[in-house]
Formats: sequence, C-alpha cells, structure tokens
Amino acid sequence: MRTIGLIGGMSWESTQEYYRIINQRVRERLGGLHSAQCILYSVDFEKVERLQRKGEWRRLAKLMASIARKLEDAGAQGIVICSNTMHKAAEDVQKSLKTPIIHMVDATAAEIKRRGLRKVALLGTRFTMEDEFYRRRLKEKHGIETLIPGGKDRVETHRIIYRELCRGIFKQSSRRKLAGIVKKLAARGAQGVILGCTELPLLLKQEDAAIPFFNTTEIHAKAAVDYMLSQPTRGAARRFKHA
Repeated sequence: MRTIGLIGGMSWESTQEYYRIINQRVRERLGGLHSAQCILYSVDFEKVERLQRKGEWRRLAKLMASIARKLEDAGAQGIVICSNTMHKAAEDVQKSLKTPIIHMVDATAAEIKRRGLRKVALLGTRFTMEDEFYRRRLKEKHGIETLIPGGKDRVETHRIIYRELCRGIFKQSSRRKLAGIVKKLAARGAQGVILGCTELPLLLKQEDAAIPFFNTTEIHAKAAVDYMLSQPTRGAARRFKHA
C-alpha cells in the first residue's frame, strides 16, 4: 500500500469525509483490520479564504506547494488536495514535486465518461464556476462540455458554501435553493451535475435532483485508494503524475 498525503482543512467538515471514505474503502478492498496509510496536513482555512478573496492565487500556489513538499518529505507517495477550488493551483504545485498529485477533475471526468455523459453542469464556489481551470480541463482533456448557473445563482451558491456549509451550518432552505438551481441547469440540457465543492454533498442528496450528481469528495477519495492499492509500476506513476 502506498502512503497518501492529504492537504485538508478546506474545510475540515469535508476533510473528515475524505478520511472516512478512504479508510472505509481500504477496509472493503483489503478486509480484516486494514486501514489507510495516510498523512494529513490540515490548514487554517481562515487564512486560505482570505487569500482567495483577495485573488492571491500565486501565494496560495506557493502555500500548497510548501505543504505538499512537507508531505512528500514525510513519506507521502501521492498527494490529494482535498478541495475543488484549490485545484486551481494543482498544476503549479505538481511542478515542485516528484510525487504525483491525484487530480480531482480527472477522477471526476472518468466517472462522468463511465456514465456515458458528455454535457454536465458545474456547481461550486464562484472561483471554481467562473475561472477557466476546471471547465477547460474537462473540455480539453476529456471532451466534456460544462454549464454553470446564471450570475445570481452563482452568487447564492458561493454564499451558501462559505457562509453556511464551511461553518457547519446546514439549512433545509438552502438545500431547496440549490435544488432549484440544479433544476434550471437540467432544463438547459445538463445530463448531470458535478458537486464541485467538497461541502456540497454534505447538504445536497441525489433525491434532490432528477439527474445524477457527481460527488467529487467521494470520487476523489476513491481514486486516491485506487492509487494507493495499485502496483507501483513506472507506468502507473506516469499515469497519475501527468493527470
């Protein structure tokens, strides 16, 4: 089993889901008393959010790279950034590492293609929805077309994530609002919806929509386990390193 390094705390509410899913998956795969070999670095999200709000993405990339190198030095053989939004920095972080990053967008794209879908909606922070890094990778690398909500719905989704979900606040009124946004996206032709924020699956459930949800927390955590338990061949390392 390879050792995985997790960059978490963005927010800790969703990071604990990573820890749970990864350990459960390892036990299911290996049986007995097996659990995951992992190293967790949990950030102070207040500092990260402040830099996000100021648009200090270079500083954030340097911070993520510094943490990833610490995990690498501690023995991590693969890195998981437990945040959709912070995958904005993933390519820059990878350049500073020998260890591969297991990329959330690629893991999610694989699941979308497994379901035979080519046009999906993306729900997440305004950084994830509005910046090109997520949608461009889906389109250019995987041929998946992505829709995003209208302006007011993007603002409301972002507010719910940062003002409520990242603070451990879960309101049924917000669940209904998000479900309404998903319904509009489905009417525009979305065949499925990427829950492109690791907090969203804590509130939205599959019964809230008529089209499939892609739970990026679960998908990413399972991809990490697949990597952990795969044979450490040179080909496998290349496949994940350039994901």
